[in-house]
Amino acid sequence: MMEDAIIRFEHFGFQYNAQSEPTLYDIDLTVRRGEKILIAGPSGCGKSTLAHCINGLIPFSYKGTQTGKVEIAGKAPAQMGLFGVSRHVGTVLQDSDGQFIGLTVAEDIAFALENDCLGEPEMHERVAKAAKLVGIESHLLHAPSDLSGGQKQRVALAGVLVEDVDVLLFDEPLANLDPATGKAAIELIDEIQKTTGAAVIIIEHRLEDVLWREVDRVVLMGKGRILADMSPDELLSGDLLVRSGIREPLYITALKYAGVQVRPEMAPRSIHTLRLEEADREKVRAWYRAAPPAPRPETAEPLLEAEHIRFAYPNGREALRDISASIGKGEMVAIVGTNGAGKSTFSKVVCGFETEQEGGLRFAGEDMRSLSIKERADRIGYVMQNPNQMISKVMIFDEVALGLRTRGVPEEEIREKVEDALKVCGLWPFRSWPVSALSFGQKKRVTIASILALEPSLIILDEPTAGQDYRHYTEIMEFLRDLNKRGYTVVMITHDMHLMLEYAQRALVFSEGGLIADDECAAILTDREIISRASLKETSLYELALLCGVEDSRGFVRRFIDHEREEVRP
Repeated sequence: MMEDAIIRFEHFGFQYNAQSEPTLYDIDLTVRRGEKILIAGPSGCGKSTLAHCINGLIPFSYKGTQTGKVEIAGKAPAQMGLFGVSRHVGTVLQDSDGQFIGLTVAEDIAFALENDCLGEPEMHERVAKAAKLVGIESHLLHAPSDLSGGQKQRVALAGVLVEDVDVLLFDEPLANLDPATGKAAIELIDEIQKTTGAAVIIIEHRLEDVLWREVDRVVLMGKGRILADMSPDELLSGDLLVRSGIREPLYITALKYAGVQVRPEMAPRSIHTLRLEEADREKVRAWYRAAPPAPRPETAEPLLEAEHIRFAYPNGREALRDISASIGKGEMVAIVGTNGAGKSTFSKVVCGFETEQEGGLRFAGEDMRSLSIKERADRIGYVMQNPNQMISKVMIFDEVALGLRTRGVPEEEIREKVEDALKVCGLWPFRSWPVSALSFGQKKRVTIASILALEPSLIILDEPTAGQDYRHYTEIMEFLRDLNKRGYTVVMITHDMHLMLEYAQRALVFSEGGLIADDECAAILTDREIISRASLKETSLYELALLCGVEDSRGFVRRFIDHEREEVRP
């Protein structure tokens, strides 16, 4: 089988010049033609560095010392050059926008062929073939910036397929996609792999979503080493994922709660391949019946009320249509829906960044129409998805104090408020540090602290856990839940169905500018019509309930949520 090896690492190690310790240790890994491999592991485990060694960015862009051996198509990358490596390995980045070169989709796909000085007739033929392969042939004259997230990813994929590479490397392909588009992306990757015969390597946190289609092996990494290289069935039958800080598929977690021993012969790699004996199904049913449902929270006093909001952009595109919704004091609410559904636009209207053409907003009973952006900011805090887009000061203390200083608050009062916010956010030990010394998750806390210092009643967070591994995701969400317990009303815009299930008391569902549902999360994620209209994804708990003969699938999902909230994360 070694003659089929397209990538080989043998006792490979790597240390960046700027670091005192190696990032990779003793890596032994072989990737063969036609294989599909998932590389998983917590943030900082070395996944990205390993990817850089595969696509040639190491040693050509990132310098350091390597030990052992790595070969691409039988040659060391250093001998091939970056251009030579790119002939064999095509990379699709997490952020497709960072990969675009051309002004149109056709130009972007043709970029590599132009560098090869390919004749125009053959170039047109190969661009058309690659575009058809990924289903983007009707958008060749569009600008990449005009496309949706899923379409941009297809263009990036066509741009590497056009060269007929041996390996397709996907770096977190699901990070910026809504659930339905992410599901379609995994299906597309599977189809491309079968059509082209290329080896596929997927680096991704969202294990359950990737396993929607068959994967040959999962390579689990931790602290720069390979902890496991095995089939999904074997990996999901043990506890390595949990011990490594990776989220298990929800149906696996539910089976374990019910006392079912997950074994490889059960084919647990997907809810659709899972085989359960009747005794195991009865355990699941008994677990469901064992506890009465927790009482539903009482309706809270309204804090933010929207009535018949309509908003259209200057180009005429109607982004919000007749939106009426209420968010109560002390609630933790998710806003979900497909990309472009109106979620972020609604938040901008609430914060005053955009002005509605029709309808009105009230905050604690007060008409918001006459309130300036500054006056709204006294009541409502907005935290952007990327903390680097919010941070403007060098030092942490100064960043958190910025809003108060802008408001002319006395310095003595500023110090007290900033110190309180830093303590709440767990940043007090770092108060004298530069922001640049913090991790992404810590920077996220700095942006939240800068909002808390202004003492708003409601906080809106755009994708609070985007790009975070399970450990950092849990840290951020438990922190937000603690804020919620302190009396803050929390609204989260998210694509993460797990976040919605685990933490939100209810969800507002947007689709094509309209509000199509306002209900508890268990009800939404077991309603196939809403799921389809809003590009959401059915929870595997729903499928498990059907598989085990639980008649009330919604009640089963609710039972799981209650168990997580009361017993696992009380």
